[in-house]
Amino acid sequence: MPTHYKGAENKVRVLNAFITLMRASDSLAARGNELLEAEGLTHGQFGTLEALLHLGPQCQRELGEKLLRSGGNLTLVIDNLGKKGWVRRERQPDDRRKVLVSLTPKGRSRIEKVFPEHVAFLTRAFSGLRAQEQETLRLLCRKLGKSLQGAGWTTGRRTNDGKAKSKAHRTHP
Repeated sequence: MPTHYKGAENKVRVLNAFITLMRASDSLAARGNELLEAEGLTHGQFGTLEALLHLGPQCQRELGEKLLRSGGNLTLVIDNLGKKGWVRRERQPDDRRKVLVSLTPKGRSRIEKVFPEHVAFLTRAFSGLRAQEQETLRLLCRKLGKSLQGAGWTTGRRTNDGKAKSKAHRTHP
């Protein structure tokens, strides 16, 4: 459903693109979460297990950066994975600030079972797009994501001390 906003053409176009992107993303996430929930996993837990499977043991901070998770959120995810016996933490003797997170054999077995099912789901979900369209979508999403990582982004909202609250809106061209 397109926007009903009656503003400038460029703003209507952006709103329509955003609405369409979010609706597609929400739809895909909802269906993917059904699969993960049936396996006893959250999206965050799956992403963490998948990263550890394919990247190997990671320092918790680096893992959070790769997964775009806050430190507090990732701590909770890893706590819950640890309670299930799927990951373990090891404080590094050379730098006690570093905590290495790795899969346990039980965790490896779990993600090796679930990951192929997830890939099969995504393959079915993306089958409505031709291969070239899938690649174009990937490149456009990557371009959008990278453009949001540049300097000068803020929501424009300020805290009481005048500092920007988050980085989500570009303040200069």
